[in-house]
Amino acid sequence: MGLNETLVKIYDRDLAKLREEIESYPSEAAVWAKYGELPNSGGTLCLHLCGNLRHFIGAILGGTGYVRDRDAEFALRDVPRNELYAAIDETRDVVTRTLTALSDDDLSRTFPLEALGYPMTTEFFLVHLAAHLSYHMGQINYHRRGQSA
Repeated sequence: MGLNETLVKIYDRDLAKLREEIESYPSEAAVWAKYGELPNSGGTLCLHLCGNLRHFIGAILGGTGYVRDRDAEFALRDVPRNELYAAIDETRDVVTRTLTALSDDDLSRTFPLEALGYPMTTEFFLVHLAAHLSYHMGQINYHRRGQSA
């Protein structure tokens, strides 16, 4: 299995887990409630992850035309869970379609944006984005378990 197939499986697994985490909150209100010292709710982090992946993978690599509103990802509140599910499902589909279409040559090319402030290969940035997804998934899990306590 090549890196591309591995990335498809990791993103698909983790985006499925994101949906499962949002589904597991005890109520709509709990998705958006603040918990302890955490600056963001689970809903905010969900919007951020979907926006991030739909932008960097979908729009930049896949040419989907998605226009990111990063400020809204952190400002919106009380978005119903069914809308979060739709965003997760769309993100999962876009990521899978885009990554499946990439060749090994595409992965070895320089990513079109210097998103981290320096040039990097597409494969490096895709691994970075997977780590970013995982990092925030841990925060969502912690937030959700705190809301259930």
